[in-house]
Amino acid sequence: MTVSAWSVETMAAQNGRVMIVTGASGGIGQETARVLAASGATVVLAVRDIAKGGRAAEQIRARHPRGDLRVYELDLANLASVERFAAGIRSEFERLDVLIDNAGVMMCPYALTADGFEMQFGTNHLGHFALTLRLLPLLVRTAGSRVVVVGSLSHKHARLDLADPHWKSRPYNTGRAYSDSKLANLLFARALARRLGGQGGNPLVVAAHPGVTASELERHSRYMAVLNRLIAQPVEAGAWPILRAAVDPGAAAGDYFGPARWMEMRGEAVRVQPSAQACDDELAERLWRVSAQMTGVS
Repeated sequence: MTVSAWSVETMAAQNGRVMIVTGASGGIGQETARVLAASGATVVLAVRDIAKGGRAAEQIRARHPRGDLRVYELDLANLASVERFAAGIRSEFERLDVLIDNAGVMMCPYALTADGFEMQFGTNHLGHFALTLRLLPLLVRTAGSRVVVVGSLSHKHARLDLADPHWKSRPYNTGRAYSDSKLANLLFARALARRLGGQGGNPLVVAAHPGVTASELERHSRYMAVLNRLIAQPVEAGAWPILRAAVDPGAAAGDYFGPARWMEMRGEAVRVQPSAQACDDELAERLWRVSAQMTGVS
């Protein structure tokens, strides 16, 4: 890992920039949106629950009365919702500087999305895959834009089976399914960065993970609830790698940011290394083809 002096306190002002944070109604997403709004950006809170998103926006405005916050409905477990959201953003905004693919579900009981995908793979990966590609034209025409894909330490435990990504012929393992979805996030970031690198590198594609951070994402896992009480860092610190990926002028395509300490579980945001599997270009291309076929977006 590479330690540097970057910190939220040294962030440059983001006035005039438009940024989307998925899953911004609570936890790390809300904290990320708060910091970006405080820095002067127009921040779109992309949320499944509009009422909850509205409350999150009110909480941010209570601390930053001048914050420019917009709440949009987005259900990543429904491709029709993804399409409606992207169409709304394209019609309202002439630019999109940063898209932060943060939302997710973790270790939930077996369920299917509206389109018949396993819930974690469908929400965490396929929903963001479709969203990012539908917003890509707006990102491409915004100079200096970025896509930030949020991964997880758990991607290192994945064994992604692209022959059965929806667990139709295997006994369901919710922890493994989550790890697989987070590996898919990083493989998507890698494949997208490679494609855009041949087209000028705009938007810049960067990834990040929050380490072990106390948030409601872990509500389905007793193990994670215990881990939260013992070692988890607060959401303020969990947001640091994501914020660095979004705004650090020194970030480069393919960078991956995470916490510096305790095996990347907590600490300041630094460059870290993903697993060898997450750097497998052949697997990334196979996943891209499968994802494009499943979502109908390419």
